Amino acid sequence: MTEQNPVAAAPVQERPALLHRTNRGLAKYFFLGILTLGIYPIVVESHISEELNTVASKYDGKHTMHYCLIFFLLSWLTLNIATIVWYHRTSARMGDELRRRGIDYSFGASDFWLWEILGCLILVGPFIYVHKRMKAMNLINADYNQKG
Repeated sequence: MTEQNPVAAAPVQERPALLHRTNRGLAKYFFLGILTLGIYPIVVESHISEELNTVASKYDGKHTMHYCLIFFLLSWLTLNIATIVWYHRTSARMGDELRRRGIDYSFGASDFWLWEILGCLILVGPFIYVHKRMKAMNLINADYNQKG
């Protein structure tokens, strides 16, 4: 007689092989950005573009261009218009992914335009946008790390 292992018979929840970061924050982004002379924000945005493609591409069929291509190649060539379009599209895509996953957090392209662009007039707007962006990506990644 062969014994069956009860643990092996239980359904296994499909989890990603590589867990995404969930510890991003405004203070870390700001202070490490100053400390590394602007390199840390480039690295963070690059990771966000890669993680957003991993998390959302199979559902929405879109592909976000890597941030380094935008920052080093297209931003100066298009007088920074490519960067504005990139942030608009990634913000909208993050908002769509939050809604698709059923995460109760308000974020989208309107936050980019209100906080990053118009918020420059009150000086703290861009900081609020970065905070909301990091929190949205942390929530998406936490849900992805749990459910796949």
